[in-house]
Amino acid sequence: MPPETTRKESKSNSLCFCSSRQLNSCRRHWRESAGLIANGATGVLARRAPGPPPRAKIRDYNGFSSYAVMGSMLSPTRIMLVAGTSFLLLGTYLCHAQQANDAPQAAAEAVSTHIGKGYDALKLDRYDEAITEFRAALAMDPSLVLRARFPLAVALFEAHKNDEARQEFDEVRRAVGEHPNVTYYLGRLDLESLNYASAIKNLNKAVLKPPFPDTAYYLGYAYFKQGDLPNAEKWLKEAARLTPRDSRIPYQLGFIYRKQGHEDKAKQSMALAQQLKQKESEESQIKTECGEKLQQGPREAARAICDRLYDPDNPEKLTSLGMLYGQHGDLEAALKPLRRAAELSPQAPQMQYNLALTYFQLNQFENARKPLEPAVKRWPDVFQLNALYGAVLMKLGDLQPAYETLRHARELNPEDQPTAEMLYATTMDLAHKDELSQQYSESLRYLEEAAKLKPQDPEPHRRMAQIYSLTGHPAEAKSEQEMAEQLAKNSG
Repeated sequence: MPPETTRKESKSNSLCFCSSRQLNSCRRHWRESAGLIANGATGVLARRAPGPPPRAKIRDYNGFSSYAVMGSMLSPTRIMLVAGTSFLLLGTYLCHAQQANDAPQAAAEAVSTHIGKGYDALKLDRYDEAITEFRAALAMDPSLVLRARFPLAVALFEAHKNDEARQEFDEVRRAVGEHPNVTYYLGRLDLESLNYASAIKNLNKAVLKPPFPDTAYYLGYAYFKQGDLPNAEKWLKEAARLTPRDSRIPYQLGFIYRKQGHEDKAKQSMALAQQLKQKESEESQIKTECGEKLQQGPREAARAICDRLYDPDNPEKLTSLGMLYGQHGDLEAALKPLRRAAELSPQAPQMQYNLALTYFQLNQFENARKPLEPAVKRWPDVFQLNALYGAVLMKLGDLQPAYETLRHARELNPEDQPTAEMLYATTMDLAHKDELSQQYSESLRYLEEAAKLKPQDPEPHRRMAQIYSLTGHPAEAKSEQEMAEQLAKNSG
């Protein structure tokens, strides 16, 4: 694999992409998360000759880890794109076909639970756990090519189980064809196995619609290892155009120029790589100073320093700046960079989520809805998007869509207590609304569901007793009233 640099490891702060047990804490606590922003700007330029080193596992200060192979890992952005495979890969056609099966509701919910847990594990680099969950989903429904088999293949790739990963990617390719997201990973596997001719073939297919910014870089590297220096130079220059601040690209170009006998160009390219590395170091220092000023106050003085990090054309840096503001409670200042990042990256769910969560924290719920609504449609299996969207709809008083969204979020992660609490409250509100409009059967249905969500709460049973009494069902009313009294006694 490409040897020229170690992947840049993010030290920037980000809005937390809530895992289970974190939805409420996300509203008040900002932390670095492996599931939100693309790699940050700090990095180390390795000085070693070309050769395929083993992957290096990098663990950052917050306990999250990423696997790096000379500049590429399953980046946080990539994790989120994997989480939205069913829409990102091929649009809605195949996904709708998969969701339209006749499996019993309980089985369908179990499948969604395994998928949701798989994505959460993938986000936290718990690859073996992700593999187990996605395989469990596929055992129940083998047709889930996009929702489960593709992320399973990615998890296997990140767990270094290359033979198994290739087998799963080949299965996906047989089902969906030569899609760039699939051929990208097959090309990466080819590089791992030193099959450069096959890597070139696969990455040339992927680069037609690059799924990740480093696609051109890996294609250039494959050509370099194959000895095709003109094409290596071509694609590394394209990589530099796409990610001009990536110091590993001019470093690699320096090797090419040296092999071509262009020593002056090689020195210039190596010097540029060093300059970019130095700039990354300087930006890291500004981030440190920014954080210190935000901690100490006043905010205006801090913003004067922090805004030096504002890059209107770099969504990752904008996100990093927004997270830095957010970590220190300056939500108003966070809006500008996060809004711009979302504009630059409309296809990146983590950018839309960060912006929506900031609006949510500022109680601007209608503004929070705007980026979330399309994101949830495009990435329906991401628990955190559904949980936040449900919370926003709940705050807006849109009870029915809030109920449906929170119900799906709970299917994805039934262990998340904040989601269960929100779903319970919304279900009780819908029951009350139907009771007022004398839709008693619907009200009872909601109350029965609420009782299952909170089996120790007497309130659903009290209200069911009232409805049964109003509708002339004294036996049922008595039974529910006795249940309510018993639960109240137990809780007292």
